Amino acid sequence: MQAGPQGENRFAHGLTEIFAPAHFVIALPFVVGALTGGWYGLAWGALAASLCGGIPLAVIMAGVRSGRFGDKHISDRAQRPWLIGVIVALVVAALALLVVLGAPDVMIACVAVMLATLAVTGPITFWWKISFHTAVATGSVVMLARLLPPAPVYAAGAVLVGAITWSRVTLKDHTPAQAAAGTLAGGTATWLVLATLLS
Repeated sequence: MQAGPQGENRFAHGLTEIFAPAHFVIALPFVVGALTGGWYGLAWGALAASLCGGIPLAVIMAGVRSGRFGDKHISDRAQRPWLIGVIVALVVAALALLVVLGAPDVMIACVAVMLATLAVTGPITFWWKISFHTAVATGSVVMLARLLPPAPVYAAGAVLVGAITWSRVTLKDHTPAQAAAGTLAGGTATWLVLATLLS
């Protein structure tokens, strides 16, 4: 009788691991770069992905190994503020570097989206465990919908974000409200940034 729930939890855990925020943050700049600038864009994407995703992921994994963090998703909300500060500093550094080096507007916007999402979700997580998983996933969908035909991107994105939401709620890492709030925050922040920078 327990095989069903156990299998469901394994599947939910798999979705949570595969679609972790850090994976989106690393992959998105590469995809944006490839779509807008080919190999040249990929080089800019590598720079943005390293600072915004690669280094934070390394910090998280080191924290898990040292015991500073309970897991790589930072499920304990009390452990999040220090990490958010580090990530914000790295994203700001990445944004400044891209501007100084003359990166394409779309890559600057991609990183600005990450900073805006953090600006919204970061303060909230100090008192309520808003979902970074759904925030980052939804923001990525909105970003890609700006560069690709929006209808199929939003359709596929709705399925993806729905699956991520299901996984986070099934694992009891978030309530439905926390997952929905992440979706709203990430989508809104991304749309506003893109409307401002890529109008």
